[in-house]
Amino acid sequence: MNRPPVVSPEEWQAARDELLTQEKELTHALDALAARRRRLPMVQVTKDYRFTAPDGAGVGLADLFDGHRQLVIYHHMLEPGQNHICVGCSTFTDNLADQSQPHLNARDTRLILVSRAPQPEIEAVRRRMGWTVPWYSSFGSDFNDDMGLGGGFGLSILLRDGADVFRTYFASGRGVDRLRLDFNLLDLTPYGRQERWEDSPAGWPQDPTMSWLRHHDEY
Repeated sequence: MNRPPVVSPEEWQAARDELLTQEKELTHALDALAARRRRLPMVQVTKDYRFTAPDGAGVGLADLFDGHRQLVIYHHMLEPGQNHICVGCSTFTDNLADQSQPHLNARDTRLILVSRAPQPEIEAVRRRMGWTVPWYSSFGSDFNDDMGLGGGFGLSILLRDGADVFRTYFASGRGVDRLRLDFNLLDLTPYGRQERWEDSPAGWPQDPTMSWLRHHDEY
């Protein structure tokens, strides 16, 4: 194994302190980016979208907030009649601990999933995977298309002001990737995610991007 140098505790601490300086710089840069994100212009969502709630009830867009002012939507790639579960969306959803919902609610924010598949198909996946995050169906509406998903996945942030709803932010690809606890923890380890795109020491284990991921009941 082509490891980095093995050094004394004092040398390790010096190298760690040097890296910490750069980490703090990037943390402050992320703070500045978040401040800019909070000042992004927003667009009002005026179309009368209809959704099916987990209990089968028909609801409107404002109902998704469940009384909160802010809404985080993960657009899960489950299409009508789809005969597979997207591994990327599945492993991302595994990272959404239901215990986080009370903390989000305390800041007047709610987290949900939305898919284009009808609710019975969503329920079958939910039961298999054991997820408890509220999962709504946009079946029969233009919601996914109007959100610019193009059949893909993404994360939308919505703001409610009374009866008015606004879209404030959207992310896909690596923008959603960075929210995953599993990836962030692996990024702290010597081997990282063990994927070929990473800059790692020569000879360290690396596989094609995300080729190692499985549904959590398939490992």
